[in-house]
Amino acid sequence: MLAFKKGRYSARLAETDADRVAAQGLRYIAFRDPDGGGLDRDAFDDRCQHVLVEDLKTGALVCCFRLLPLDGGAQITESYSAQYYELSGLQAFDGPIVEMGRFCIHPDWRDPDILRVAWAAMTQFVDANEVELLFGCSSFQGTDAAAYHDAFVMLREKHLAPKRWLPKVKAPRVFPFGSLLRGKPDRKQAMLRMPPLLKTYLVMGGWVSDHAVVDNDLNTLHVFTGLEIRAIPPNRARLLRATAG
Repeated sequence: MLAFKKGRYSARLAETDADRVAAQGLRYIAFRDPDGGGLDRDAFDDRCQHVLVEDLKTGALVCCFRLLPLDGGAQITESYSAQYYELSGLQAFDGPIVEMGRFCIHPDWRDPDILRVAWAAMTQFVDANEVELLFGCSSFQGTDAAAYHDAFVMLREKHLAPKRWLPKVKAPRVFPFGSLLRGKPDRKQAMLRMPPLLKTYLVMGGWVSDHAVVDNDLNTLHVFTGLEIRAIPPNRARLLRATAG
């Protein structure tokens, strides 16, 4: 059973319908309307385990995400990501995999410890289930690709998926990184516009697709993101497990 506390926050799996509704409410604020008042939900929710990060003092839900465990790459077509990316290369991946999706932090909460606690909870889950690949869609707010030029150039130049795993185009609207002009990206601007979750993936050796999907439903651009657990640098792996311990 996933359960983790550090500082002023705790992480746990949703146990009740009310827990899941709370997560869907936070997702609505993060992805659809900052004023709230609705629920973000889809058919994948019933198949997933939902992780809640809460403030210990007030009980406020400050972060959530969902997990879809799969036995191996042969099942990757059953994932949320497979709606948007052609993932036939990853069907050959041997070993347990898990999709992390709908990751969000409440916009009123800016504490970097929230992300650290979320990753510690994820580390617990990965270790307990002997997961070998963590994957999902990393979202950039809005659908204006020009706003993320430097970030996308950096992804293309330094962080593309290995050729054997590289997702192919499936969605009707995409922004191909190959259309970007050659040149050195402004690293500061790239990192400023990079989603925090994606930055964490990358420092651990994560990789991305060679295009971003234009998602008008959630008003985002997202890239397929993968992290092979065995490829995490040893010092990073030790730090994660020390935090999660």
